[in-house]
Amino acid sequence: MVYVFLANGFEEMEAIAPIDLLRRAELTVVTVAVGADTKTITGAHGISINADITEQQVDLTDIEMAVLPGGMPGTLNLEKSAVVKAVLRHCKQHNIKIGAICAAPSVLGHMGLLDGVTATCFEGFESQLTGANYSSRHVCCDRNIITARGAGVSVEFALKLVEVLCGAPKANLLRKSIQCM
Repeated sequence: MVYVFLANGFEEMEAIAPIDLLRRAELTVVTVAVGADTKTITGAHGISINADITEQQVDLTDIEMAVLPGGMPGTLNLEKSAVVKAVLRHCKQHNIKIGAICAAPSVLGHMGLLDGVTATCFEGFESQLTGANYSSRHVCCDRNIITARGAGVSVEFALKLVEVLCGAPKANLLRKSIQCM
């Protein structure tokens, strides 16, 4: 199961592209409303999403990956969540994959989860990637951590998540099916 964490102020493209492409890859994707008593979360540009569950309903039994979209103040709201932090620590301790895009890799940096990991982020957040080897590449995959720069590479990021979970052939089939060459 893949959890995509959504906090008010998330960047919509960075959430929807991974949700869509991971589901096209026939993976179980569960959207998680963070920091709210409701499942309805509103993105940075006014688009609301009804999440599948609230953060209190997260069950780590079958987790394969945790995904953090960026955006402001979404990233700050993710970082305030004790549940998000607990999930990220669990993932790191159990070699479970973590995806973070835009400003969201800063959450990993602040938690000390990027030590020695090659990572990227939205321009201006480089200093927040504590312990990381910063790269200016659009998408970085090092060990079990996948990071990406921002909304403009949301599809590339999502395809990398599919590749990591399902293999390059599946990612390439999806790439072709959405005419992303």
